[in-house]
Amino acid sequence: MTQIERETMDYDVVIVGAGPAGLSAAIRLKQLDPDLSVVLLEKGSEVGAHILSGAVLDAGGLTRLIPDWKAKGAPLHTPVKEDNFYVLGPAGRIRLPNWLMPPLMNNHGNYIVSMANVCRWMAGQAEELGVEIFPGMACSDLVYGDDGAVVGVIAGEFGKNPDGTPGDAYEPGMELRGKYVFLSEGARGSLAKQVIAKFGLDKTSEPPKFGLGMKEIWEIDPAKHNQGEVTHTMGWPLGTKNTGGSFIYHLENNQVYVGLIVDLNYKNPYLYPYMEFQRLKHHPMLADLLKGGKRVAYGARVVTKGGIQSVPQTAFPGGCLLGCSAGLVNLPRIKGNHNAMHSGIEAAEAAHDAIRAGRAGDTLTGYDHALRNGVVGRDLKPVRNVAPLNGKFGLLGGLSLGGFDMWFQSILGFSLLGTLKHGKSDAEATEPAARHKPIDYPKPDGKLSFDRLTNVAFSFTNHDEDQPAHLRLTDPDLPIRVNLPMYDEPAQRYCPAGVYEVVREDGRDPRFVINFQNCVHCKTCDIKDPSKNITWVTPQGGGGPNYPNM
Repeated sequence: MTQIERETMDYDVVIVGAGPAGLSAAIRLKQLDPDLSVVLLEKGSEVGAHILSGAVLDAGGLTRLIPDWKAKGAPLHTPVKEDNFYVLGPAGRIRLPNWLMPPLMNNHGNYIVSMANVCRWMAGQAEELGVEIFPGMACSDLVYGDDGAVVGVIAGEFGKNPDGTPGDAYEPGMELRGKYVFLSEGARGSLAKQVIAKFGLDKTSEPPKFGLGMKEIWEIDPAKHNQGEVTHTMGWPLGTKNTGGSFIYHLENNQVYVGLIVDLNYKNPYLYPYMEFQRLKHHPMLADLLKGGKRVAYGARVVTKGGIQSVPQTAFPGGCLLGCSAGLVNLPRIKGNHNAMHSGIEAAEAAHDAIRAGRAGDTLTGYDHALRNGVVGRDLKPVRNVAPLNGKFGLLGGLSLGGFDMWFQSILGFSLLGTLKHGKSDAEATEPAARHKPIDYPKPDGKLSFDRLTNVAFSFTNHDEDQPAHLRLTDPDLPIRVNLPMYDEPAQRYCPAGVYEVVREDGRDPRFVINFQNCVHCKTCDIKDPSKNITWVTPQGGGGPNYPNM
């Protein structure tokens, strides 16, 4: 086999992923030393194109990074002015009083934002400092040195045929090498997954846990709009056995963010997260709000929810895991962007100290220590038992016990429960279909609720169909041979973009079809497939969603 020759470029630090973690790291590195060479690689067509988050932003990380962000025009325009918590039933609701919530749940001082736009603004700040940012540059593989340490990445490989062979217009991409490589790919990053496995970074941590977050942007009747209002709900339509919850955020311009997070530890393979989201909008509370409005965007992305016990070792030979690549979301607060920014700052400071001392390619153990024992650790430790309590006791038990545990720690500084374990992964939580009954979901009405393919068009997703599928099956026959008879092949339901189909044609055996061009890069399939048979890898170029305001 002919060895591929690639051009090589050398930097002090190579950063993969232009989310809040990667951008914070890049900015902090140049603040510390303007002469450091820093490159930031983003697989989206532009910075922000693949960013999807709620989002109510705790500005603590941004203030630490750029104290004068207001004067510099950061797009934080809507401070939270009203905080609501409801438990929903099929037709009613019960409001939970704010005083019942632990202090850490208070959103006073936070901002309703588009994280896509925040990242675009941060990219401008980084470029002003001299950071090189290359969008549309998917990083397809890692480069290792002779000692086994990560020394770089391969980026910008184009022109492969659908079978994976080089086509006529094949471009091999480049090797971008650095003294340190930061992986800030978001939840379930493909390169992060590789280094976790290669270096055994998760050997002392609990399995990672995730939720699938689906979100729409609506323009609503100005008379119903209440800029600065934040509402979270639990209960219906997921019920008491399946955990998750919805969010409704009123931002500027008569727009609201409406979303549902479905925890991926659900047991019933017939559960259809996307249709649960569509059903949610027919609850009277949401239906009244959205009636007469217009949906303008849709997207989906997994959220990390395992807590600090699921965070692997975050430093490895030659690099670090940042942000959601490490799993730094505070589950009950539904916030991770502030911790992502803090992680970028901590990684930058650790790498800067190492480079100044003449080091390169070693393990930045100081970063992992700072992450666990600094502001991020202090944010995550008091909420560490919420996810395992939800997983074991469901909505009502998890809500009461988790609330007690957070209150107890807020007052006394420790937990009577210690640190609980998760046990099973989300894939292993899926039970055989024979133990459950199919769920009859109402047909979308085209006004409040929509079919998947119609909604995917509002994610502005695009992939070149003449490239290899970026969704890889370890065993191509397994979906029909195993998953279909045992689990009724849940991929046809858990995917929020209609990528996977079981096609039954007259007189023929069923076929498993992958419509990879629909993929919104949520990563659910890489997590929830009960046979762990699907691997998500980066597509060529800047393919995927093109979120305008998520």
